[in-house]
This record gives sequence, structure tokens and C-alpha cells, in this order.
Amino acid sequence: MANVTRIKAKDDTPSKKPDKKAVKEDVEEAETVERTVARVKAKNSSNKKVAKTERKAARKEAKAEKKADRKKAKANKEPGYFKGAFQELRQVRWPDRKATWKMVLSVIIYVIVIAVFIMLLDALFTFLFNQLLGGK
Repeated sequence: MANVTRIKAKDDTPSKKPDKKAVKEDVEEAETVERTVARVKAKNSSNKKVAKTERKAARKEAKAEKKADRKKAKANKEPGYFKGAFQELRQVRWPDRKATWKMVLSVIIYVIVIAVFIMLLDALFTFLFNQLLGGK
């Protein structure tokens, strides 16, 4: 198998995002090299079945590399507000049914206790103001 090295002049400034055009060119070049290698092997090989499996393997490898490059590019991309919010929602551990009912009942009890406390305070203040103002 021939080793092909591509040398490019690069900008030394660091970049957060990969150059999409360069990545695409590298993927395309890798695919063409793999196809060329597979063709050469197929021509030189006396067994056509071996050549066919080698071509399939080369295609699979190129496809896997392309998929990995897309994943890297997608991982480097900043998600939008709503996408980020939905990603966070997927990471939430939701309580089971038993824990949910315990929390619901505790909230209901808390609301009842606070409501009774406020009604008692209201009745107390009403009584005090009526006594102070000499009301009815």
C-alpha cells in the first residue's frame, strides 16, 4: 500500500472551528486513495472474491472515517439555545412513581399548613383591629 502524504501551508493562528473545506478535501482524497488502492489490488489479484472483500472493507473504512469527521465537526459546533435546553432535559434523572407521589403529598400538606397559618393570622389581626378601633 502506498503512503501518500499531503503537505499544506497552514495558518499558525489557532482556530476554534476546523476548516470545513480542508476536512472535506482530506476525506475526499482519502476516499480516492482507498479506491485506487482497491483497484490496483483487484487488478493484481488473481482471486476476484478477495479483491471484492478488500474493496468493501476500504469503502467501510472510508465511510467510518467520514462519519467520525462529521461527528467531530458536530461536537465542535456550539448548540443553539433550544437544542442545548433539550440536551439538558435528556440528562435529567426523573423520579419514579413512588417518589413523585411522596413529593406531591408533601407539597399538598405544606400548602394546607401555610393556608391554616395565614387564616389564623388574618382572624387574629381582624380581632385586634376591631378591638383597637372600637368596632363592632
